[in-house]
Amino acid sequence: MTMTNKILCAVDGSEHSMRAVTKAAELSRAGDTQIILILVDQVFFEPRMAPVHALGEAKAESILKAADEAARKAGAANVSTVVVASRDVGRAILNYAEEHHIDHIVVGTGEKSAGTRLVLGSVSHDLIARAHCTVTIAR
Repeated sequence: MTMTNKILCAVDGSEHSMRAVTKAAELSRAGDTQIILILVDQVFFEPRMAPVHALGEAKAESILKAADEAARKAGAANVSTVVVASRDVGRAILNYAEEHHIDHIVVGTGEKSAGTRLVLGSVSHDLIARAHCTVTIAR
């Protein structure tokens, strides 16, 4: 059995991402495990315009502060945060996990209709299919 040293927990300010934070905190209490809360500020590109960030710096900081407080309240001791800007949320999480030798990814999932999943895809499904490490989906 491998030891989990780093848990990457994806947050976006939603209720389901806060459930993921609580789950990550629970998992971290089993040892001296670092939790890294990652927020992907999705970037949209329009022809002849500057890239547009979905959240922006102030909103991203606010979301991460709330997630950090929730993780610590749930018993996590070693918490850090990071914001990544990317067009593809799932790919950004996977790239960060690979580059930083993450042992475990925790992500929430919301209730999406079949049509929404078909059109937009699912970050949690993408992570399960492509991650190099264990992925826990918090509901």
